[in-house]
Amino acid sequence: MKILRDIAALRAATAGAGPIAFVPTMGNLHEGHLALVRLARRSGHAVAVSIFVNRLQFAPGEDFERYPRTFERDCALLEPEGVEIVFAPDEGVLYPEPQAYVVRPPPIADELEGRFRPGFFLGVATVVLKLFNSVQPAVAVFGKKDYQQLHIVRGMVRQLNLPIEIVAGETLREPDGLAMSSRNAYLSAEERAEAPHLHRALLEVTRGSLAGEGAMRALAGAGWKPDYVEVRRRSDLAPPGPGERELVALGAARLGATRLIDNLEFDAP
Repeated sequence: MKILRDIAALRAATAGAGPIAFVPTMGNLHEGHLALVRLARRSGHAVAVSIFVNRLQFAPGEDFERYPRTFERDCALLEPEGVEIVFAPDEGVLYPEPQAYVVRPPPIADELEGRFRPGFFLGVATVVLKLFNSVQPAVAVFGKKDYQQLHIVRGMVRQLNLPIEIVAGETLREPDGLAMSSRNAYLSAEERAEAPHLHRALLEVTRGSLAGEGAMRALAGAGWKPDYVEVRRRSDLAPPGPGERELVALGAARLGATRLIDNLEFDAP
């Protein structure tokens, strides 16, 4: 497994590796990330993983500085998975000068997550495009847990005519239903016991037992600070019209100092 820090070395390595299947991450890897790596491996291509905590997608006061950085452990997890390349640039490599050119995503980026994290998807789209241009993959794998991110990356690839197949990996969950996330490490023991409530609230929404507002009230009553619980169309994340069946329930809420997100796809009756 090659660990590469600069773009020239990365391109030299990928040039001789054949088609690349790429998994972008911010590190602090868990089983959910490894499932994405295994999905990339099933493409039959050489697998490259990036580890980079992208300052551009963190707003002032968010957790950029304290975001867990576990590089040695991450590499120890990736090597047995048959990963050929780990691209781990520092900020000076990806952002050698102030990033004046950015990718401005469509208006959906200002809803849901974007409403509560202004500029987040601008930072995501910009760094993903920079990583795509650096790695030049044939396939890129993203998890469905970050559902809106997946939607925006797919749209960017389609509209900018990038020759990349986007593959979506299903959300991996703990036995109690909590979606695996690097930020779960922030939870205290008491918060960890309460954390699956978000998943259960979304389940109630998909079953028609609760509307979004009712789910938010239930979370607030359990000590959460909910940002949103909404049902949207899977195809474009717009509010669904009458008779539409292919839907997704999305939610985000803060438990103590930790903000958790989750979603569940479902078919309306």
